[in-house]
Amino acid sequence: MEKPNGAPDWNSPDFGPNRNAMRIRTLLTLSLAAASLSACATATRYDAAGDVHALLVAIRNNDHAAFDARVDRPALKNQIESQLVREARGAKMSDGWQAAAIALARPVASVAGEALVQPETFRYAANYYGYTPDKPIPDRISIAAGLRYIGSDQVCAAKSKDGPCLLTFTLEGGTWRLSGFDPETARLRLKL
Repeated sequence: MEKPNGAPDWNSPDFGPNRNAMRIRTLLTLSLAAASLSACATATRYDAAGDVHALLVAIRNNDHAAFDARVDRPALKNQIESQLVREARGAKMSDGWQAAAIALARPVASVAGEALVQPETFRYAANYYGYTPDKPIPDRISIAAGLRYIGSDQVCAAKSKDGPCLLTFTLEGGTWRLSGFDPETARLRLKL
């Protein structure tokens, strides 16, 4: 409705906001926000896939320099130490032996980290993800599809949507570095 001078009557019940139009605008805004976040997440996974790919190629080719460039050794040693402490606490031994095992966890983890954090140790994981000399190397898009977010700056590599995660990567200084692994991977290496 208009006032006599031609200006709209803002207080008129006919001029109120169109609820259907508002709903459509709200749904459109939410849809655009969700698509934007999804595209960002996909781009980040694609970015991470490049570093995961580089690590898996380094493992397959036994390239120690390329492997070391994509590995967070302190994080892996901390994981080994934590695993040793958990196992010591869960073991049935006297308090003195348990305390000794916990006290030795750090130096043992340091030695084990140097010995185990090698391309050869992770060969099983590389084979699991299809990085074997007799197969074509998986492309970056395939790898990105197998990455799952487990934190704001962490992804886990899985072969399928619900498959197990053998490797965990953390974004550090623009590079996704191996920062965790399934302890079973190391056990498999020790059994070989």
